[in-house]
Amino acid sequence: MRKRARVIYNPSSGREALKKDLIDILGVYEQAGYETSAYATTPAPNSARDEAERVARDGFDLVVAAGGDGTINEVVNGLAGLKRRPMMAIIPAGTTNDYARALKIPREDPLAAAKVVLKQQTIKMDIGQAGKNYFVNIAGGGRLTELTYEVPSQLKTLFGYLAYLVKGAELLPRIRPFKMDLRYDGETYNGEASMFFLALTNSIGGFEQIVPDASLNDGKFTMIIVKTSNLAEILHLLTLVLNGGKHINDPRIIYRKVRKVDVKPVEDSRIMINLDGEYGGDAPMTFLNLKQHIEIVANLDDIPDDAVEAESQELIEAERKFVQGVSELPEDQESTKTE
Repeated sequence: MRKRARVIYNPSSGREALKKDLIDILGVYEQAGYETSAYATTPAPNSARDEAERVARDGFDLVVAAGGDGTINEVVNGLAGLKRRPMMAIIPAGTTNDYARALKIPREDPLAAAKVVLKQQTIKMDIGQAGKNYFVNIAGGGRLTELTYEVPSQLKTLFGYLAYLVKGAELLPRIRPFKMDLRYDGETYNGEASMFFLALTNSIGGFEQIVPDASLNDGKFTMIIVKTSNLAEILHLLTLVLNGGKHINDPRIIYRKVRKVDVKPVEDSRIMINLDGEYGGDAPMTFLNLKQHIEIVANLDDIPDDAVEAESQELIEAERKFVQGVSELPEDQESTKTE
């Protein structure tokens, strides 16, 4: 039976650039061997998430998230909780497109992004779980992580990343510390901080040096706790970020690789949690790294080798033996096994 693909696209993303290329995009996935159809998301809550879950349960082989980071997040939330998860691809058409940047997917040309599937290169990506929700790029809490809630969607569409820069500059003087309790892989931080991040890739808000040593599938978050709330010190940390990621050894920063994090507010302070740029509830919250949870089409030729964890020899050998064992089954037994 021919493989099936569903393109879930946000018709309002990227100044509606997807619409004009949609027929050609469908043709690319047909060329790749998929019987391909499309679904336009609606303003209804969780439109992309619900459609991704529906087609996954219906046995589709590939789900394509076409839109901004928010659309990608929704599609992942539709797939991540399922036992059978189809392969995923992304076509970026949003404002910052952090996830596409990390996977080296073309970010200015939707058709070129779709054609990455023709290279037949994929990576099993780590996915973050926060309570009942999932995230693909970043979770965090603190005043600066809240700026995505305050940039109107119209400004994001019209002015793109510039809207975030303007809003970020406006928020910097308003940063205040709050007390938090973080427990992570046997360690504890209990004290004041202006913000914390849990990153799954090296691209956060368009900056690739915030997590200079990020791995995409090693089963660990990169956790950053910013202890200072002093404006001058935060600006100095930003210069260290831009100067080759030198912030990671600064005493005002806690920089760790962790698998699980528990975050609690202290003294009735409120910590709003940001998941991939959207409000994800309030702490207390537990974050888990789901190692290599979803297979995603990527441009592996351009991803640095140290950003991808190679499969273990034990796993490769186990897969080889499994394939060999299936091939040696009598035809009647093999058909029974796959029914």
